[in-house]
Amino acid sequence: NESILVFDLGGGTFDVSVLEVGDGVFEGLSTSGDTHLGGDDFDGRIVDFLADDFQKNEGIDLRKDRQALQRLTEAAEKAKCELSNLTQTNINLPFITATQEGPKHIDANLSRVKFEELCSDLLSRAKVPVENAL
Repeated sequence: NESILVFDLGGGTFDVSVLEVGDGVFEGLSTSGDTHLGGDDFDGRIVDFLADDFQKNEGIDLRKDRQALQRLTEAAEKAKCELSNLTQTNINLPFITATQEGPKHIDANLSRVKFEELCSDLLSRAKVPVENAL
């Protein structure tokens, strides 16, 4: 018999289960979770990081532009996935918006260390259900 911890961080929810496995049978020992914590929250931290930097440099809040926000969100999810295997990733969004001066672009690097810093409170929140399940 073995005990295993299942850590399921979905798009919008986080669930933890402790299971006992023996003779091909899985028995649930405990579960816990956070219905207000998920991968989308981690994506949102990258979106805010990029949008805040763009607003600081260009004076434009991309979160007010639905199309730009969609592109930022897709790029954030891709960057999050890449940082599972890489220590740094590049986020390149040409023509994210335009002004009278012409098109504007995003070309940013995001390190895993910076991503972890942006999400430190989310990671702390994930510890609570794990401790409860254990």
